[in-house]
Amino acid sequence: MPPMVLTVTATHPSAPTQAASESFYAGALARIQRLMLIAAPAFTAASLWRFGWRIALGVACGCLIACINFWWLKRVVAAFAERITESGRQRSSAGIVARFVLRYLLMAAGAYVIFRFSPASVSGLFAGLFLPVAAIACEAAYEAYMAIARGI
Repeated sequence: MPPMVLTVTATHPSAPTQAASESFYAGALARIQRLMLIAAPAFTAASLWRFGWRIALGVACGCLIACINFWWLKRVVAAFAERITESGRQRSSAGIVARFVLRYLLMAAGAYVIFRFSPASVSGLFAGLFLPVAAIACEAAYEAYMAIARGI
């Protein structure tokens, strides 16, 4: 007769389940998008107050381009993932690639227009383009807080 092994696992009563953790982290993209929509007007208002309307216009344009770029990137990644996991019919990926290239053409056009008409606003445009970085940094800090405070 083989020896019996008894395993006892102790968990804290408030420890989250695996499903709760997965649910929390699955909401990261939506939280990042909300943070971007909240931070864009705040950054624009702060730059208007501190640097004037020309820089604020650049920041607003940069934030707008960054939001559109982030949304398009999300769609392109989802389309690529769907294309990879889909097994059955063949589809052309030209539309996916065209949207990917269009993102960079939009950023270049925005930079050109701002540089052409108001060179002072270019620094504001580049600052606005960093909007997703700020939102992702806030999300990382929030996730770190939740991991420490609630163990998620």
